[in-house]
Amino acid sequence: MRIIEVKEDKKQYLDLLLLADEQENMIDRYLDKGKMYVLDDNGIKCECIVTDEGSDVLEIKNIATVPDYQGKGYAKSLIDFIVEKYREQYAILQVGTGDSPLTIPFYEKCGFVRSHIIPNFFTDNYDHPIYEDGVQLVDMVYLQRQL
Repeated sequence: MRIIEVKEDKKQYLDLLLLADEQENMIDRYLDKGKMYVLDDNGIKCECIVTDEGSDVLEIKNIATVPDYQGKGYAKSLIDFIVEKYREQYAILQVGTGDSPLTIPFYEKCGFVRSHIIPNFFTDNYDHPIYEDGVQLVDMVYLQRQL
């Protein structure tokens, strides 16, 4: 298993990026300014994009695992890599996600705690309703962990 930084042609992973953020113009907002990593384990299994948000905060903007390989620890391995790589450069790693029973517990298992909410983020910024596990996502929930 190896983790590789992708510096060019990040859109080659668009299908994977769209698993975590289903509207391409939203991905375009952070794709070029972020650092992208892919986890290769006999093929690409997972990707992650992080951005510098200022004030010693690094944010996970997109993280997704190929559906057939979800639940096998790939995303956690990628988060562990990000934590190790950036712990000397940043104080906080944060992630924003929908208030979903599929994602919040995953981040909590990775050491994140709820920080704050941006009301109506999904309804204000996406051109269609976003559903996860049958629940419409409305607010963006931010979680943080110390680095």
